Amino acid sequence: MIIVKKSGYLKYKNLKFQCALGKAGIKNKKMEGDNITPKGIFEIIKIYYRADKIKDIRTSIKKIKIKKDMGWCDDPNSRFYNKQIKLPTKLGHEKLFRNDDLYDLILVLNYNINPIIKNKGSAIFLHVATKNLDNTKGCIAILKKDLIALLAKIKKNTKIKVS
Repeated sequence: MIIVKKSGYLKYKNLKFQCALGKAGIKNKKMEGDNITPKGIFEIIKIYYRADKIKDIRTSIKKIKIKKDMGWCDDPNSRFYNKQIKLPTKLGHEKLFRNDDLYDLILVLNYNINPIIKNKGSAIFLHVATKNLDNTKGCIAILKKDLIALLAKIKKNTKIKVS
């Protein structure tokens, strides 16, 4: 199990990395846009990656190449809320194909997935952090080299405990 602590560290077996968390810290998530990293135990349901930026990913988890027309719906009024969508769209969304490195590698956690509850929060990812480990909008983020190293060690059934 990957352990994420409010002290800003992520641990897995003998690996320990500094991590960035939501601006509002780790709490019970209340709603979309609250900047909270949700407490709980989560599964990694899929991995997205930028094939043009990361050439060699070793993992047993299903990988999906990020394309320019991919987004993630964060519009609570849409039936596509908290799901991958095709761009362009008029729905509120995040672009997965970004100019910065933050979404070069994304592990999608099963937060608010089954069932999806409107306004409870979307797109809780473990993704690439900024160089300064700036706070996120609710995701967990570690440096790209650390995320690649972690991915090589974990399995499809590895869970993430945020506490």
